[in-house]
Amino acid sequence: MEKEIAVFQPFAKGKQIQKKKGVNCVIYTRVSTKEQSDNNQSLDIQRKVCEQFATKSGYPILGYFGGTYESAKTDERRQFNNMLNFIKKSREKISYIIVYSVDRFSRSGANAIYIAEKLRKEGISLFAVTQPTDASTPSGSLQQNIQFIFSEYDNQLRREKCMAGVKEKLMQGVWCCIPPVGYDIVKRDGKKEYVLNAKGKLVAKAFGWKAQGLTVIEIRNRLHAQGFKICHQRVCDILRNPFYCGLIAHSALNGELVEGIQERAVSRELFLQVNGILAQNKQGYRIQPENNDAPLKRFIKCENCGSYLRAYKAYKNQQYYYKCNTVGCNCNKRADVLHEKFRSMLGSFTVTLNADMKYLIARQMKATYLQLTNEKQNATASLEAQLKDIEKKLERLEERFIEEEIDSAMYTKYSDKYKGERTEIMAQIHKCEFGVSNLDKCIDKALAYAAKLTPLWEHSDYAGKQMLQNLVFPDGIYYNRKNEGCRTPKTNGVFSYIATLAGIIDNKKSGNIADENNTAALVVPTRIELVSKV
Repeated sequence: MEKEIAVFQPFAKGKQIQKKKGVNCVIYTRVSTKEQSDNNQSLDIQRKVCEQFATKSGYPILGYFGGTYESAKTDERRQFNNMLNFIKKSREKISYIIVYSVDRFSRSGANAIYIAEKLRKEGISLFAVTQPTDASTPSGSLQQNIQFIFSEYDNQLRREKCMAGVKEKLMQGVWCCIPPVGYDIVKRDGKKEYVLNAKGKLVAKAFGWKAQGLTVIEIRNRLHAQGFKICHQRVCDILRNPFYCGLIAHSALNGELVEGIQERAVSRELFLQVNGILAQNKQGYRIQPENNDAPLKRFIKCENCGSYLRAYKAYKNQQYYYKCNTVGCNCNKRADVLHEKFRSMLGSFTVTLNADMKYLIARQMKATYLQLTNEKQNATASLEAQLKDIEKKLERLEERFIEEEIDSAMYTKYSDKYKGERTEIMAQIHKCEFGVSNLDKCIDKALAYAAKLTPLWEHSDYAGKQMLQNLVFPDGIYYNRKNEGCRTPKTNGVFSYIATLAGIIDNKKSGNIADENNTAALVVPTRIELVSKV
């Protein structure tokens, strides 16, 4: 008997595969700020303690990471990610990450727990020298997770205290961060002062130039000519910063403005005048979310990069264009040309129907629908029978509990089990629902749409065109600038099927046997047989 069962061993489930545990390790050290180098958490001390532990435990050290100032609030650290990539690509198995303490590894709480768990699944353990814990056991893993959470909590408390001090200074008019471009920090009589430097004086000129009507590009070029290298986007940021007119705006102030102690670059009247000009956006562009002259935006995509084409109106010829904003794509085409290509695509699904053809297609669509949904109907009937069986089991379970044949623990156990099965069956029944209450009406409506797709698109407003575009081509269309072609990865199956049936009927009338044989391949896979009018 045992020999017979042994043949089926490959089909067994749940076998625990023990991963071979190595002894190689890497060391990660970190401090958040330079000031921490002066206490017992300096980089040298961390590395020395970690090396001593690795040597004592007999763990070969394959790499050192960190060794710099990185905040652990998030896990987007360069040295931290370099370590993870090294572990992943290393030819030799690495089994341990050794750190001075858990908070040196991460202070991101839940995300740190997630990373540590992923590492454990790969056979890699995190070991904190000053907080020794065996994370391979459930209790040790819990202890380490608690340490991660407390590290995050401690980080939040420090930030709260720090931000309270920052806000207090800001309320006094003292800027606590790196000053904006154009300012130097000077200490006089033990107090900080923010004074304009050479770039600050050029910034003051930039405000004056803007008030005179110069564009941002022209201002940038003038600044470049005087040795102040800056991009035009940065020029706009400077012109909108109230710091230059003596005010302080900071997220810690909760939307308030405070009088600052810094030297003013411009008057407040000039600042408001310049920002009034910027608000008019004379040199910018206006965004029209709904534009009947560009209905394909948010729908047509660049085939090269996959991003949506945006629409704009050219100043010279006042014509609309579609353009890809991806740098280097150079996908740019006049809107009327792409509209004509789209009409051609839509026209291939627009059919001309007389009364006889409409009758034949409607009968065939109904027969096809019923045939394809027959399996779902059978599946639904089977699921409903299972649901009734579950309901009977629940009723019987309640009776046995009331009659004290079973205790509450057993009742709860099996009640939860049956209710879970009932929920799953009901979800499956919901998936099998057809969602068509009046099949004939739906078919008539689909045929009516198919007979006027192109004119309906042309005479609709922006919202109507967008709806029709997404109805016929659910995944949009792609435009290829090189071959001037348009394609679509998916078409609405109803309109494709109507166009196919209309083509088959036309071929039958014309006696084109070759076409009829070719179209048969479209019909056979779905077990559809053409019906004829009687």
